[in-house]
Amino acid sequence: MHLAPTRTPDAIRPDPAGPVLFARYAYGPNRLGLCGPDDADALFGETSDGSDERELRELARGFDGAYPYLELIAQANAIADTLDRRVVEAYWLGSTLLDSVTPNLLGESLRMRFRPRLGQSAWKWLQASAPSGAKPVHAFHVLDVFPKVGLMRAEQADRVLETMDSCRIRWGRVQDRVGDTLVVNAVPLTLIDGKLDFGPARIERVTAWRDGHGFLGEVRPDDVVSIHWSWACDVLDADQLGRLIVWTKRQLNIANETL
Repeated sequence: MHLAPTRTPDAIRPDPAGPVLFARYAYGPNRLGLCGPDDADALFGETSDGSDERELRELARGFDGAYPYLELIAQANAIADTLDRRVVEAYWLGSTLLDSVTPNLLGESLRMRFRPRLGQSAWKWLQASAPSGAKPVHAFHVLDVFPKVGLMRAEQADRVLETMDSCRIRWGRVQDRVGDTLVVNAVPLTLIDGKLDFGPARIERVTAWRDGHGFLGEVRPDDVVSIHWSWACDVLDADQLGRLIVWTKRQLNIANETL
């Protein structure tokens, strides 16, 4: 679990703009038809060359699962641009911006979005997450919202775990490149004594390019990449990786309180 990239500062690429960063992470599930607008080719094209932020902004508004969380983070931090890079990174990886989102703000957002869809017992379960310390980071949506809106009751436990693990933002150390895929040593979710936790890292393949085109640029062995639905989204530096681990673990602990 204690991964650290070997990439030196002068080898790190310039930070992408917020809309581009959002799309890098959103593309993985979007290409599978799981969320967002039905235009994965446009999302990929604009993200891989970053030529038209305006289209990316329009596409981002179609992600009705993620976009309200971005709005909440921006509002709580008095940031005018919902797709400001700081906001986007806070949602996908976690950051101190999340601390500004009070339990009342998150609780009201959850009530508006999910209360009409839930029975009393399920809503009581979800309602307790904000006072327990939940924040509008993607790991919260995966580990708390998914189970409480019915996934854990509707599927077998092993399938639920697999789905949650695919949907959360994972991390893996690059071992090799094979065509358009990366061989990575990735950290999975596991269930231990009925509680969610990180398991031992394991070797797997994730897709990073389409016909040689992707979001990562140069990738070297021992780089650490972020992964969403088996798609490599970005190369993480030590600070980004640390925040992703800390915030995922924090939401795991909250989810385990009511699992």
